[in-house]
Amino acid sequence: MKFPFQLPLLLDGATGSSLMAAGMPQGVCVEQWVCENPDVITALQSAFVSAGSDVLYAPTFAANRIKLAHYGLEEQVESLNARLVGLTKSCAGSQALVAGDLSPTGVFIEPFGDATFQQLVDAYGEQAAALDRAGVDLFVCETMMSLAEIRAALLACRPFGKPVFATITVDEKGRTLTGADALATLVNLEALGVSAFGFNCSAGPDKLLEHVRRIAPYAHVPIIAKPNAGAPNPLIPNQYDLSPSNMAALMRALVLAGAQIIGGCCGSTPAHIAEMRKMLDTLGPVAPVPKQGEDERICANETEVFFLHEDMQVSDPVECGIDMADDLLDLEDEGYDIVRVQINTVDDAYQFSLNAHMVRLPVCFIATSEEALEAALYYYQGTALVDLKTDEVTDEAQIAIAKKYGALLY
Repeated sequence: MKFPFQLPLLLDGATGSSLMAAGMPQGVCVEQWVCENPDVITALQSAFVSAGSDVLYAPTFAANRIKLAHYGLEEQVESLNARLVGLTKSCAGSQALVAGDLSPTGVFIEPFGDATFQQLVDAYGEQAAALDRAGVDLFVCETMMSLAEIRAALLACRPFGKPVFATITVDEKGRTLTGADALATLVNLEALGVSAFGFNCSAGPDKLLEHVRRIAPYAHVPIIAKPNAGAPNPLIPNQYDLSPSNMAALMRALVLAGAQIIGGCCGSTPAHIAEMRKMLDTLGPVAPVPKQGEDERICANETEVFFLHEDMQVSDPVECGIDMADDLLDLEDEGYDIVRVQINTVDDAYQFSLNAHMVRLPVCFIATSEEALEAALYYYQGTALVDLKTDEVTDEAQIAIAKKYGALLY
C-alpha cells in the first residue's frame, strides 16, 4: 500500500511530561484526569498545531481495557476514547491529522505470563474500534516493548483499513525490554503491513542515530524518530536538558540518516516542535538511503533476522507434542538451517507458540488444513515460511493465508 500522507511528517511533542508540568498528580488515571481537566490538553495540543505539527496523538495512551482495569474503569473504553479523540480533533481542525494512540498493556503472554495472545488482540481490538468510531485518521502503537504486543495491536487495527504507525523503545543496543531487536521488529512488522516504523522515547536524538542508520537500508516504509528532549534534569521534575534549538539540530542528523517522520517524546515542548518545523522547512529534499537486501529473502523472529538462501538445510517435520521442546533444541546442533514444523490442528499451532522461543532458526510450517496454517501464523511471534509441499491444502489457499501474515513461501 502506498504511504497515504505527504512526507516529511512532523508529529507532536510530549504529552505525559507536559501534563505533569501542568499539575497532573502522579498515580492517577491519565485518561480520566484529562477528561476532567480538558483545558490542559487542548491548550497543549493547540500549541503543537501552532508550532507546526502535522499529526496530533490523541491522549488515549492507556485507554485499553487491561490498563483501565487498574482504576476500575474497564467498562469505559468506548466513552473515554471517544471523549479524548474529540478533544484532540477540536484542536487539530483541518490543520493536523489525529492519531489514535495505543500503548503497552503491561502484561506478558504465555509462556512468560498469564495472558494469552488472543486476549491482547481482543483488548487492542476493542480500543481500536472505539478510536475508529471516534474518527481518528490513523493508529499509532507507541512505546512498545515486545513483538507480541505490537503484533497484537497491528492485527487488531488492520480490519479498520487505516494507516498504522508503530514505534518501539530501545536500549543502547537497539533492543526492547523483552529483547526484541529493532531490525527484526522492522522485518516482522513490514511483513504484516505496518505503514511506518521507528522509535520513540528511549533517549535523546543522538542516542537514536545509530539505530536509525542500522534499519534505514532495510526499511521499505517511512522511519519514525520521536526521541526524548535529551536526559531528564534530576533537580527539576519534567525538565530535560536539550533546548529547542539543540534538539532540532540533532533531529536534522536523524532526518539525514533516513527518518522521514519526526517529533518529540518526554520533555519535548511546543517550542521544541517549532524548531523542528523550522529545520524541516529549511533542510530541503533529502537523498534516500541506499537499500540493501532488496533481492534477498528475509524473515525474522523477535530477536534475530535471517537472510535465506537456496542451500539452507531444512529439517524433517517436527511433530507438536510433549517432547517438542527437546526436539527443537536438538535441531540446531544437528546442523539444520531451517526448522520445519508439522501443524495438524489449531491446538498444534498453539502448542508450538508456547515453545517457539526455544527456536533460534527460521521456522517453516507445513500444515494439514487451512485453519491449522492460519493459527500457526497467527500465534507465531515472527515471520515464518510456509511449505507448499502438501496435498492436503491447496496452493491457492496457502498462498492467500501466507500473504495475510507476510509469510514466505518455501
